[in-house]
Amino acid sequence: MIDTKLAPYGILLLRITTGVLFLVHGLTKLLVFTPAGTMGFFQSLGLPGWLGIVTMIIEIAGGVALILGLYARAVSFVLAFVLFGAAVTAHLSNGFGWANENGGWEYPVMWGLVQLAIALIGDGAKALKPTLPTA
Repeated sequence: MIDTKLAPYGILLLRITTGVLFLVHGLTKLLVFTPAGTMGFFQSLGLPGWLGIVTMIIEIAGGVALILGLYARAVSFVLAFVLFGAAVTAHLSNGFGWANENGGWEYPVMWGLVQLAIALIGDGAKALKPTLPTA
């Protein structure tokens, strides 16, 4: 049974927490690794370099959208696949545990499943622009 009074605030916590994490990861790619470094890393994985820039933009914009509650369900759905992509391309070969060298797939898969849960459950409390319900 879902506590309809408190569940929206639980989703709010998940939305803000994951939004901040996405924002930090995207800004790290931008300000620390730099766009050129991010592109180089993606190329080292056998991916096109431009995908690093797209990922960086999605992480920053998606993080802000989650924090503010702008179409959070749709944004979470997209971000889930970014995380599943990271798990497969960058972390799968490192094993399960996130504590493994270069991080295993455990963390991005768990985080991706949280994003899918937000997409399924709803925008939560204090969303500025909730995703419109579908028929």
